[in-house]
Amino acid sequence: MANPKVIIADTDVNYIAPLQYKFINEYLNNIDLEIITDRNYFAEYFSEPKSAAILIVSEDLYDNSIKRHDIKNVFVMSENIDDGATGDLSITKLYKYTSIMEIFSEVVAKSASELVGGAVEKKETQIVLVTSACGGVGKTTIAMGLAASLVAGYQKVLYINAAMLQNFQYLLEDKEQITGASIYSALYSPTDNVFLDIKSEIKNDGFDYLPEFKAALPSLGIDFSIFLKIALSAKKNSDYDFIIIDAEATFSEEKLNMLDAADKVILVTDQSVAAVNSTNYLVNNINGITAQKYIFICNKFERSKFNALLATEVISKFSINEYIEMINDVDLVKPKNLEANNNMRKVAFLVM
Repeated sequence: MANPKVIIADTDVNYIAPLQYKFINEYLNNIDLEIITDRNYFAEYFSEPKSAAILIVSEDLYDNSIKRHDIKNVFVMSENIDDGATGDLSITKLYKYTSIMEIFSEVVAKSASELVGGAVEKKETQIVLVTSACGGVGKTTIAMGLAASLVAGYQKVLYINAAMLQNFQYLLEDKEQITGASIYSALYSPTDNVFLDIKSEIKNDGFDYLPEFKAALPSLGIDFSIFLKIALSAKKNSDYDFIIIDAEATFSEEKLNMLDAADKVILVTDQSVAAVNSTNYLVNNINGITAQKYIFICNKFERSKFNALLATEVISKFSINEYIEMINDVDLVKPKNLEANNNMRKVAFLVM
């Protein structure tokens, strides 16, 4: 039996993304999801007879010709608040700028008979390793932007900054580091349930995160392996949909352990010769790179500048999955603002 067809049509890409993520997260392989953001393609698409369980369409795209198609439930998203009455019992009118959760809940409630099988079971927690082959490519920007974008897609996220000397909380509202002696004792001699032992220190700034340590790991006598142990313990505890490990650009046995343990790996580069060559060397030293697990991101992309990823002088041994345009004054941009970046949302979609 074919999966029910769900069509979401709106020229506003920023609006569609969270609703798209919500359907993917809740129904995964149980629906056939079609996203339309181009007006001309919308007209072409409906120039021939279509069948669907659900059509969610912006008011400016909808017209009465839609009624000729075999669509069980039509939801028209209006930018004007009213009582929802349309005078047409074949469609349901919803206010576009209410919460995505409310829209999703109403669509699902009114389409329950068509959404055979219901929502999918909760997926196992995924560990996403964000790393790079060299410094300065904006790895932490990608990691935090990804965390914020996943949260916008109704995912629960834990961010772990895996660096010998941490420096990331300047991007967040709360700058307080971990100070409790009992917490450092648990980190120094971690148990298999180390996440539960330190859970009281977890803070939230949209996504959950482990705050900075008060000093570098060698000064504290804590081994670098602590970060993976925390992630694996948190995964076992199943509190999160995604655990993001933001790991510094080193190549070590512990980094190899992280690569092995991760469900997804995001390798960040930029378009410079040095970064592309470094990423080539890293790729040469990793066994079993697959498109299902590894995602390559070019950050700080500038079209007007030399791009070593496309130049004949440098032969790239990997393919870029997504480009992130240069973000001005990125050190002043908060993660919640990065979530509005369309390319960052695409990275989240690749991970999901």
